[in-house]
Amino acid sequence: MPAERTPESGHHRKPRSGRRNALVIAAWSAAGVFVLGGTGLGYVYFNLNDNIKSVDIDQALGADRPLDVDNGSQDILVLGSDTRSGSNKELGGGTDDGSARSDTAMVVHVYEGHKKASVVSIPRDTLVPRPECTDSEGVEHAAASLAMFNSAYSTGGAACAVKTVESMTGIRMDHYVEVDFSGFQKLIDELGGVEVTTTKDITDKESHLDLKAGTHRLTGKQSLGLVRTRHGVGDGSDLGRIQLQQAFIKALVEQVDSVGVLTSPKKLYDLADTATKTVTTDSDLASVKDLASFANGLKGIGSSKMNMVTLPVRYDPADGNRVLVQKDKAAVVWDALKNDRAIPKSATKGTASGDAKGVVTS
Repeated sequence: MPAERTPESGHHRKPRSGRRNALVIAAWSAAGVFVLGGTGLGYVYFNLNDNIKSVDIDQALGADRPLDVDNGSQDILVLGSDTRSGSNKELGGGTDDGSARSDTAMVVHVYEGHKKASVVSIPRDTLVPRPECTDSEGVEHAAASLAMFNSAYSTGGAACAVKTVESMTGIRMDHYVEVDFSGFQKLIDELGGVEVTTTKDITDKESHLDLKAGTHRLTGKQSLGLVRTRHGVGDGSDLGRIQLQQAFIKALVEQVDSVGVLTSPKKLYDLADTATKTVTTDSDLASVKDLASFANGLKGIGSSKMNMVTLPVRYDPADGNRVLVQKDKAAVVWDALKNDRAIPKSATKGTASGDAKGVVTS
């Protein structure tokens, strides 16, 4: 079956809007909120439960999935999405067509003992085999031998995204967390902003970002611009932006335990209200109690215990706007996670993703 390609195809890299690519950041923010609140959120569980949207991944995918290995580790697909309507349209631009898109994905592997984690970013432009999927209307979509990774979500929603990742990795996803674009900016503002240091000036008119080299406490709007920007760093591809996203997450994790919500019940409630409105989860995390318990299991993982890498890829020689998986090196990454081991540095060395240089430090 021929590869699926879009009208963007060509031999020269073309700049594209990065308006929807920061969404995954809010997932870690949401987790941090619940960790800070702990079981003290009990008095607002009932009010907040209705905020959480969920997808029954197990029912949608059935038994045709990788083996569910119970070795104390967890694997979570964290996905970013927007509906291209309402407040998402206002923040991200574009037409109000009501469609859903996904441009950011990370596989988070929490090691046995829950004291450290590896995070593998999957570039949206990666050409991958996409399995047969059924969308929410019951329409079946044929498999594609090569399709852009982010097409899985637009084709068959969350279940298709999970199925594609499990097909790529051979790893069963224990959980699914999806983050909505429109809640990101508000959540960061409610957290009091995030301090980052840029090693170079970053200017991008499309993401409304203008930062001089140095240390900044970013507002929600600035944070959104930072993790959206494609044109302000690197070669305009996803790879440079992913470096920014990873650095931003580390900065956020370092600071989230100092926002002081425990001394302000109203601030705690406002944060939890925004966070629960921002995420969609698998059905096992579909209550505040379950989501808080899950997040509480992550509270021992500081930024120094998070190994963040990008899936080993190379530029597609037939289309500079796409990347191809470096299969041998990618296999090393996924095998390490399957066996609950650290990802060897050699797995990303000498790849387009591994050689991308970041310009932000926490």
